[in-house]
Amino acid sequence: MSTLTSVQIRQMFLDFFEQKGHEVRPSESLIPINDPTLLWINSGVATLKKYFDGTEIPNNKRITNSQKSIRTNDIENVGITARHHTLFEMLGNFSIGDYFKKEAIAYAWEFLTSSEWIGFDPNLLYVTYYPEDLETKELWEQTEGFDPTHLVAVEGNFWDIGAGPCGPDTEIFYDRGESFNNLSEDDPENYPGGENERWLEIWNLVFSEFNHLPDDTYVPLPTKNVDTGMGLERIVSVIQETPTNFETDLFMPIIKQIERLTDGISYEESTDAKVSFKVIADHIRAVTFAISDGALPSNEGRGYILRRLIRRSVMHGRRLGIKGAFLSQLVPTIADIMGDYYVELRTNIEFVQQVILNEEERFHETIEGGESHLQAIIQQLKSEKQTVIPGEQAFQLYDTFGFPLELTEEIALENQLTVDHDGFNEQMQLQRERARAARSKEESMQVQSDVFREITSSFEFVGYTQLQTNASIKAIVLDNEKVNQLPADSQAWVIFNRSPFYAEMGGQVADTGGIYDGDQLLAEVLDVQKAPNGQYMHRLRTFDIPLNVEQSYTLIVDRSNRLHINQNHTATHLLHRSLKEVLGDHANQAGSYVGPDRLRFDFSHFGKVTDDELKQIANKVNYMIENAIDVDIREMPIDEAKEMGAMALFGEKYGNIVRVVNIGNESIELCGGTHVNNTNEIGTFKLISESGIGAGMRRIEALTGQAAIAEYQKNEQLLKSIQNELKVSQISQLMNRVQTLQEDVKESHSKIESLNARLLQNEAANLLNDVKVVNDYSYVVVNLADQDMEALRQLGDLWRQKASSNLLILVSAVEEKVNLMVLADDTAIEADLKAGDVIKPLAKIIGGGGGGRPQMAQAGGEDAQAIPQMINAIPETIQGLTQVEA
Repeated sequence: MSTLTSVQIRQMFLDFFEQKGHEVRPSESLIPINDPTLLWINSGVATLKKYFDGTEIPNNKRITNSQKSIRTNDIENVGITARHHTLFEMLGNFSIGDYFKKEAIAYAWEFLTSSEWIGFDPNLLYVTYYPEDLETKELWEQTEGFDPTHLVAVEGNFWDIGAGPCGPDTEIFYDRGESFNNLSEDDPENYPGGENERWLEIWNLVFSEFNHLPDDTYVPLPTKNVDTGMGLERIVSVIQETPTNFETDLFMPIIKQIERLTDGISYEESTDAKVSFKVIADHIRAVTFAISDGALPSNEGRGYILRRLIRRSVMHGRRLGIKGAFLSQLVPTIADIMGDYYVELRTNIEFVQQVILNEEERFHETIEGGESHLQAIIQQLKSEKQTVIPGEQAFQLYDTFGFPLELTEEIALENQLTVDHDGFNEQMQLQRERARAARSKEESMQVQSDVFREITSSFEFVGYTQLQTNASIKAIVLDNEKVNQLPADSQAWVIFNRSPFYAEMGGQVADTGGIYDGDQLLAEVLDVQKAPNGQYMHRLRTFDIPLNVEQSYTLIVDRSNRLHINQNHTATHLLHRSLKEVLGDHANQAGSYVGPDRLRFDFSHFGKVTDDELKQIANKVNYMIENAIDVDIREMPIDEAKEMGAMALFGEKYGNIVRVVNIGNESIELCGGTHVNNTNEIGTFKLISESGIGAGMRRIEALTGQAAIAEYQKNEQLLKSIQNELKVSQISQLMNRVQTLQEDVKESHSKIESLNARLLQNEAANLLNDVKVVNDYSYVVVNLADQDMEALRQLGDLWRQKASSNLLILVSAVEEKVNLMVLADDTAIEADLKAGDVIKPLAKIIGGGGGGRPQMAQAGGEDAQAIPQMINAIPETIQGLTQVEA
């Protein structure tokens, strides 16, 4: 076995399978497209699901790739173990209904052991298989050069993630030798396939041969598939003979640069610091790749993961003595290591660095706030003679301020305190459950069906140039079965030999229209989708006459509907161009809806688009519309399209010949949709909303043509109605009138507050005189209507001056909400009868929560109807607190 670089190993794998007839696919974006079941692309097969579940058939049924992937369920283990990573590369070869177990095993063995390829010693390879999969067992036993005694049956070797394709798998392990053995001889995990460091799993071959049905039964797949995965980081560590993945050429250049940023700390010579080096090197890779693909830090979804990775890295940097922002400096090193294959890393270096730098600087401010918050918690605990930081507060530091639990523990230890681990873990578990509940309930893959796969008739789409054609029916699928006739008054999928109807693709909705015999309408077209073999299948609803296979009909697209779709689709191209000009090149399309009614455009961006930016964006679009620019659409080789600067849309797949939509050399995109011939046909463009939809993602909705004009007319009518209501003669005078009204309202509000304060002061004597006593502690309860917290505070100040009781409980219902405040005097506090302790049980009764200082605490509630119940519970609450203390 020769020593190879990671670049050589990746290319060798792809070359090997290309020689075996596989199509080499480039790595897709880490951000899943049209797949709500995934937060990240987490494996090589994740990008090929449409082939594995049968919804689409690839041109080449043999595929290979090296797919960048992210998994974040074990972030805490990164740096602790030898092989946990957030970002990793998965080398894979796939067969979609082509070869199966025999060929897959033979290919794997040849690649690993042949001197022309990796050249492993066959005696160092071990294999596990599913006990019931005797075919796989026999194939391995028959493999030349393989030692059958190295074959191990493992019950867990069955790949199954719910409804959809599943099947047994066989895993290949490399024996790294006795020096790596970390277990005793009699340890039950001391075998190939067990949890140990000696036998390292390097390749998993999954044989999808069953359909897991929703009723939890298993039936044979109509088409059997092969899905394999070999982690690049693992195979590189074996070939380069490193103790862990982190000493390979994929990580060491990053680690060496981190060393230079420290004050002389050496990775090789340190023990305690090693984990921090590994965490930073791993996390910065994941963050760099993800941001390069369009993900941005935020407080939810993918953005929350990025923010967490950056913050963990910053904290580990602090442990290494690195002060200030440093992560952005590591980005060029990652581009140097992997930018030849992942060219987007080189293209986006400056953008990625800026995003990371902004996030780092923001977090350093947060850290200072977090440390101040922790110090306040510590001081309060000390004043209360407590020695344990509650789990809830430790989790808040972790979740809000990015403090790892161990950092909180370090600072706590310095102050002779400990942390409630159980309470912290309970909060962490609750967060995980919330995250799981928020995920889509959709299954990861659809259950495979062979009905449409077997329809292989030729098909021609003529809808770019004509909206009407004669065509004959080639197939009818009714209730998932092929039939020869579609009865009257029923619905089914129908495939013709040609069609002018555009199938739903790339965000553009399907055309609607009708199926005719002469002038008679026989059926309406409800939907059009692409079948697995590329034909367009039409969802038809018949009327009084049935439709028959091999009979000819006239297909007519709704012309008005198509025109409006064309207007909106071309407008999305103009909008995309304008977004990049105004916001920057990072504003990439991340999804769209193009229908006859409106357009919706999702794109990546840091934050809210300002009003001024929105105005610029809309003006640029309308400028291109007014200038009546021809929309030039041509087919050409993809290399030629790239040379002219054509932009490939996010997540789309393109063949060797592509369709290029060129609008005045301003907007040049690869696109299969339908468009206007000239931008002037769009009429006008009206932006109606801009909003955030997730982690670093924004959404713009807009109208064009007659729909935009109707929106202008509606807004004009609204203005006239307001003008009449405010009795203003000219619309231009509206703002002056509104400003005058605002000043009047402000002045009236001030007068009301002043009067309210006087009334409270005048009534204070009566309100604060109703003193009650429990266990020798006096208290006053005041229940007021429609008072905010400021009014309650003012009454609290009067109570302190009057000193009529040890406790004051103020409550006020404001509509359905409740404001609650508790104040305690020095006598109550000295007896440990603190405002915060009193308010917690009371707040729960009114459906809320809160807290504060020993002297004063406040809370909000959702249940105003429970105020009487809460008031009745006050004596018991005081009694319970004073009895505990006694």
